[in-house]
Amino acid sequence: MQNNTRLSLIIVSLCALLSACSSSGSSQDDRYQMKNDRAPKSAPDVSKVEDAHPKYEPYSRQGNKRTYTVRGKSYTVLPTAKDFRQSGYASWYGSKFHGHLTSNGETYDMYSMSAAHKTLPLPSYVKVTNEANNKQVIVRVNDRGPFHEGRIIDLSYAAAYKLDMLGSGTAKVSIETIHIESPESMALDELKDDSVHIIQVVASKDQVRINVLAKEFERKYKVPAIVESANGFYRLLLGPIAQTYLANKLLTQIKQDGYPQSYLRTPTKK
Repeated sequence: MQNNTRLSLIIVSLCALLSACSSSGSSQDDRYQMKNDRAPKSAPDVSKVEDAHPKYEPYSRQGNKRTYTVRGKSYTVLPTAKDFRQSGYASWYGSKFHGHLTSNGETYDMYSMSAAHKTLPLPSYVKVTNEANNKQVIVRVNDRGPFHEGRIIDLSYAAAYKLDMLGSGTAKVSIETIHIESPESMALDELKDDSVHIIQVVASKDQVRINVLAKEFERKYKVPAIVESANGFYRLLLGPIAQTYLANKLLTQIKQDGYPQSYLRTPTKK
């Protein structure tokens, strides 16, 4: 009798083990228990969540296959995120995917400043501007998507909240990558860099405002400020800056500080 009971227990245990193996071997889409995505029922306050902080990161081994196919359509991953710009519609994804793996093997956190893109290398840093209200966020792209016609980026719940697009679900946006070169590349560029750069920050007919800004910028960024007058406009310039890397780094900072129209003038040689 004891042998029969022991045999029955072994059979039951084996059946349970086989059932578990069968479940774990199901398709990736079966991981998501929700049929439709949704916002969290009791979300924490994400208004104080900081933007992603751009830095150099090597592209991940996962999620950067040169080409891949989803729903019968093929996509080609870009070799670099440098100088990438795009306009179109953003959407956002939330509870359905929260806690599951992203395309590069990280865990999706809808309360972080992250995003999904179809072709940018992972990870990449992107500045997103809501064209309806001019609100901006900086997100770290670590996932693939959105695979819907006309949508260019899928934002986390936190990023969508800060862009004020949760209610509408989508928003017309423009995106621009913030690309940081590797330390090795920057060192090589510095060795051969003999250019001098000027950053134009803003132009206005208000001379008093430009003069005040010039003093503020010179004090804040420790770079000489110049006020240039032409055709009734006063232009705030910063420089000269002796290296391309330093000029681009300062330009990125100025744009993040609220002057997205800033740009580098054509460089001159030393």
